[in-house]
Amino acid sequence: MTTDTVRTGAADETAGLRREQRGWYFYDWACSVYSTSVVTVFLGPYLTAVAKRAADADGYVHPLGIPVRAGSFFAYSVSLSVIVAVVVMPIVGSAADRTGRKKPLLAAAAYTGAAATTGMFFLDGDRYLLGGALLLVANAAQSVGMMLYNSYLPQIAPPEERDAVSSRGWAFGYAAGSTVLVANLVLYSAHASFGLTETAAVRICLASAGLWWGAFTLVPLRRLRDRHARVERAAAPGLRQLAATARDMRRYPLTLAFLLAYLIYNDGIQTVITQASVYGSQELGLSQSTLIVAVLLVQVLAVAGALAMGRLARTHGAQRTILGSLVAWTVTLAVGYFLPAKAPVFFFVLAGGIGLVLGGSQALSRSLFSHLVPPGKEAEYFSAYEMSDRGMSWLGPLLFGVTYQLTGSYRSAIISLVAFFVIGFVLLARVPVRRAIHEAGNPVPEKI
Repeated sequence: MTTDTVRTGAADETAGLRREQRGWYFYDWACSVYSTSVVTVFLGPYLTAVAKRAADADGYVHPLGIPVRAGSFFAYSVSLSVIVAVVVMPIVGSAADRTGRKKPLLAAAAYTGAAATTGMFFLDGDRYLLGGALLLVANAAQSVGMMLYNSYLPQIAPPEERDAVSSRGWAFGYAAGSTVLVANLVLYSAHASFGLTETAAVRICLASAGLWWGAFTLVPLRRLRDRHARVERAAAPGLRQLAATARDMRRYPLTLAFLLAYLIYNDGIQTVITQASVYGSQELGLSQSTLIVAVLLVQVLAVAGALAMGRLARTHGAQRTILGSLVAWTVTLAVGYFLPAKAPVFFFVLAGGIGLVLGGSQALSRSLFSHLVPPGKEAEYFSAYEMSDRGMSWLGPLLFGVTYQLTGSYRSAIISLVAFFVIGFVLLARVPVRRAIHEAGNPVPEKI
């Protein structure tokens, strides 16, 4: 083989990876609109309102005969969706690694979630159980889809590029969220001009996220490549596969230590994301339009924040940069507890602070974890990672819902989340990431 042939092959491989990276970014572009428009902005307040219409005189609904305060129904639905995802993700992740067929599984997850989200158009009246069921399916499907999407990162980016590639993926997602939120804001604010009721406008905004998700998923499905499988073997049932993955991870205790820290602090991040609109509308008395503008501000600043924190990681390392972001999250919750009601300006300032650290803390966590995954087990390990990602965490929403149910105060519920960031900070600071990367069998980057 000549030198020119080797160079040509290397150039073709590099060009192929760049094409895959560009396609990979577009899955974040496709599904982040669900996280932004549905989970963060519209569905929480809307489903809470639907549940309150179905509530009894004491303010309770009774799904399956269980008394639940209407104001906690959305948080409990998010938590339940994670229990479903916990069972499904290890099965799908193991199957993806063993068969090498990630793309068909990604397509199935994406279009299941997109269909459930589009079906939210029919959520009206007092159909709170329909809303809870669609949320459960969409959230679980997005969790599975994001697990498969994340597992491509070690395959499409060399170690020294992963922080940058991961940050660009998050930036694409936040850019999409901003774009659609602008359209949502116009439709919602001027719904009467379009001949729509306020409820109809919300239902259209919810359903449009599903259509967007389905349409743009076509791009990564065309550009991403499936790799050779380790071995063809049927996946075990959900809980058995989860146990098998957990046993395998015990061989890499430092990887497991990082994952534990991530599961805790990201549980707090995701709960803030999913419950912020409920806090703003129910506790602070802010209008839906104000909440949309606040979330739009978060999306715009998160693009800059993700890219800026990616650059900081080149100088200070991903671990130190993430630790700094956790301090910022703790301060944010403390400030949020004291926000005055009916004061949009203060809420916008808080939203700006969240935006600056949100994208970077998530993007760098993903890229750092990718270094800790043993080669050939990307989807299986990312199934565990994804259990606490993108609003799919269960302990945070459960704590939020229980705190509100016991106290009747959303301020108490929001401040209870500080524990996740404090504990996560302590656990992450104790992880020797260089040794963890080496023990996982991966090359150690110069800056980490």
